This record gives sequence, structure tokens and C-alpha cells, in this order.
Amino acid sequence: MPSHTGAVLITGANGRIGSAVMKRLRQQFSDVVGFDRQASSPPPADCVFIPVDITSDADVEEGLRTLGEHHGRRIASVIHLAAYYDFLGRASPKYDAITVEGTRRLLRGLKSFEVEQFIFSSTMLVHAPGEPGEFINEDWPIGPTWAYPESKVCTEAVIHEERGSIPAVILRLAGVYDDVCHSPPLAHQIQRIYERQLAGHLYSGETSHGQAFVHLDDVVDAIEAAVMRRSELPAEVPILIGEPDTLSYDELQHTFMRLIHGKSSETHNVPGLIAKVGAWLQNLMPGKKPFIKPWMIDRANDHYALDITRARSLLDWLPKHTLRQTLPRMVAALQADPIAWYREHGLEPSTAVREQARQAAPEPVATAAIDRKKPHSCPLHPGVCQSSPGNCPRCGTALEPLGAPATAYSCPMHPEVVSKEPGRCPKCGMPLERCDIPEEGHA
Repeated sequence: MPSHTGAVLITGANGRIGSAVMKRLRQQFSDVVGFDRQASSPPPADCVFIPVDITSDADVEEGLRTLGEHHGRRIASVIHLAAYYDFLGRASPKYDAITVEGTRRLLRGLKSFEVEQFIFSSTMLVHAPGEPGEFINEDWPIGPTWAYPESKVCTEAVIHEERGSIPAVILRLAGVYDDVCHSPPLAHQIQRIYERQLAGHLYSGETSHGQAFVHLDDVVDAIEAAVMRRSELPAEVPILIGEPDTLSYDELQHTFMRLIHGKSSETHNVPGLIAKVGAWLQNLMPGKKPFIKPWMIDRANDHYALDITRARSLLDWLPKHTLRQTLPRMVAALQADPIAWYREHGLEPSTAVREQARQAAPEPVATAAIDRKKPHSCPLHPGVCQSSPGNCPRCGTALEPLGAPATAYSCPMHPEVVSKEPGRCPKCGMPLERCDIPEEGHA
């Protein structure tokens, strides 16, 4: 039962982090409101989601007006997650329009509210990279090396200028992942190794270097801790959020190879100039563009290992997960259903992967022993539920049929998404619709 008063406003509420934060904070606060471009319009009766384009003055004004009318003018915390990013490496007007000016627009609109806290999701990449053996803390020099972190540096400056009397927490996040993966750099590294690509054995930087990561659940823990401790925090404070143990590229390579193929092999160094020319030529070829871009070659030696002393002292936060322990679950999810895993990460399966998946598909079973009309759930992760047999995408365990006819909830756009409880589709954000799952032999 929610026990805290005051509304919580979350921008980017339909994103992966936003959805998880909304679900967590609904346990603490009765009024958790999300702003997102994909929110249903008009907003639902309880105003849980309000459609707002952060780049529009009119949208932000109308969204805040709706928030004030339905939830009052006291806001316990604003958790600002809406931002733009891509891996093109070059400047885009969307960085300024969405991330920088969108934040300025929101802060100015909030000045007519009583706001107890403003949390901004920044990135550890605002700092200059270090070297192995060095640990970056919040006082480390600012030195973004490409367009995405540059936009975060500019936005942090906007928050300093525009927040007025609103206390601000800047959470500088490491690379976010979860049990399935959902980290573009890691997903593409897994793909290269799984498909035995030549590029999966080549690297243009020092393989002893690496970058810090943090599990999605630990990010949600940190945000929740910041909200609950808002009255104890400084008026404006940056806090690094990440795992203190940074895995090197070499360890990731060997671990993925052993998990996927049962053995590992060496990764060979390619001189930067040759690698950059190769990446440039690959991006000129017709078809789907490769993930590796020429600008990434210059960043191959960047190293980020974090000192999270401030997170421990101010938030009493320590990560409960580690990337090293999660890698086997990522690979298990891939091996359980490669095509679904590729689709989930926006990857294009090779012809060999498609053929391998086709040959591995089980023959249809025309027997009542497997009830294909009942929802199936993972015994280890009950929240994983679908309308047919299969394997859990989180741990690879075989799904088990639920014992009795049930009411389930499915996404109208993604029928494979089925839940035992109402909610929103994790892929598109649409509300799940009720669907009755009949017993075998009944209409």
C-alpha cells in the first residue's frame, strides 16, 4: 500500500528504465505520473500516463497543467529520463532539441510547482576516460569524447542554470544491461562471436581496457534511494552509478566465446588506421549498416572504472548484480531462442542463424500432453508468461503450463507478449488487453 504523499513525475516513462522505475515507485507513492510521446491520448482517467513531446512548449505546458489539475502542485520528485541518443557518433540537432532544450523547457515549466527534487539521468561518459588502475570519481575531469555525452554535459549545465530552488541529483550512469542483455555494445559483441564473424576476433584497442556497466535493477534501486533520501541530499550533487569491477574487453571476449562455443581463442589487434578504413568501407557497402563506425575506432582505448564511494555514502547504494555473473544468463537467453533474442535487440540474423534455428525447432506435438492454449510460465521467473510452450528468455528454463484456465493480458501489437497481470507491453508501451485462455477442447 503506497505510504508517501506527493506526486512523482517520470519523463521517458515508456522506456526500459522508465517503465521499471514507475512499477517500483508505485509501491511507495499513490501518484506516479509518466510523460512520454507514446502515452495514450487522451490520458487515462487516473492520469498515470500523459502524452507529452518534450520538444514542444505547448505539449509540456499542457502536460504540466493536466498534472497539476489531477495530482496537485506538490511534486515529491521529478525523474527526468527522456533524452536522445544514437551510435552515429556525430552531432545531431536532436541532442539539442530533446536532451538539452527539452530539459530547460521542463525546468521552466516546473517553477510554478512545489518540487522537492529533480533527478537527471546523465552518463559516466561526461568524464574523460582513465587508464587501467585509475578509478573515476565525481571530481574527475569532465571530458566527453563524442556527441552523446557532450549533450549530457550541456544538459547538466542547463540544470545548474535553471533549477532555481529545486534540489537536483545528477545520476551519472554506467552502461545499463539486464538479464537478457539490452546493451547495444554487448549485444553486437555477442552477435559477432555467435555468428563466428571475422570481426569477432579483431579489436583495434588495448584489450586490457574496458567500461563499467550496471544492471537495470540496480539503476532502479539507486533512483528509488535518491527519491526516498531527497531531504538528506545536497542541493545539487552528481553521483556515479555503476559496478566498481570493470571487465576488460579481453575478459568479455573469452567469456562469451566459452559460453557460446565451449572454447575461446585469442583476439588479434588491428592497427587503428586499418580498422578505421575497414569500418568506413563496410559502412559504404549496400545493405544493413554495421554497428562498428569509424569514430568508434578512436574510442577503443577509452577506459572507465568507477569509484562509487559517493553513492555508498549518500544513497547507501551498492550494486546487487555483476556483469560477470549475468553473462551466462544473457547467453542462455540467446541460445533458448536465437531468433527472438535477435529480434528483441534489433539485430538481423544471418542466413546461418536462421537455418540453425529452423533445424532446431521442435516438431509439432498433436497431443493433450502439452496444452498450447494455456499460458506457460517460468518456474524461476513467474513474471515471464506466454501463450505457448518455450524457454524462458531470462534463464533458458522450459516454461511450464499454468494449471487452470486463466485470464491473461496480451499486447494487441505484439501477441507473443502475454502477462498474468495487466500492464503495458515492454516492446511498444501499449496497454495489455484482457484475453481469456480457454481449456483444451473448448471454444
